[in-house]
Amino acid sequence: MRRGAASVGAWVAAAGAGLVGCASDPSRGYSFAGSRPAGVTTVAVPIFANGTFAHGLEVDLTDAIIKEIQSTTDWRVVPGDASTTLSGTITRATQRTLSSTRLGGLTQDMAVVLTVDFMWKDNRSGRTLAARKDFTATDSFVPARRVGEPIEVGQHGAVQEMARDIVAELRSNW
Repeated sequence: MRRGAASVGAWVAAAGAGLVGCASDPSRGYSFAGSRPAGVTTVAVPIFANGTFAHGLEVDLTDAIIKEIQSTTDWRVVPGDASTTLSGTITRATQRTLSSTRLGGLTQDMAVVLTVDFMWKDNRSGRTLAARKDFTATDSFVPARRVGEPIEVGQHGAVQEMARDIVAELRSNW
């Protein structure tokens, strides 16, 4: 029993040393460094543009992004004079059928698909910190007779997922 505990202890120590080695080797992709560029403390998030017919999504998405930044990062969201600006455009807001009944082809489940182009810019240097085109998020809703969820349920879910994904993308570059 003691020999097994000793070998487990040695294995844990070796694994820990390996992790420290990986953390100090940037070529392996691991780092204990911070998840933001140096000097970035504030972010301005103007209302995203909306190139679709789904009015109001731009306000919902901007609000969701601001809340996500505030809850998951140490950046402060400020209007106007910030060290960086996150801007974007909703380029598509579509629906697609996920499932339907065999008889009659009535829709059971639908998906709302949002597509966004965004850019995160350093206002001090003018450098682009992150930019993505055709960034997509999807969420489903059930418009079927018994459940009868409105499209807003799917839109809300897609907006929330898009906000999480955009902020995660901003953090992943560092």
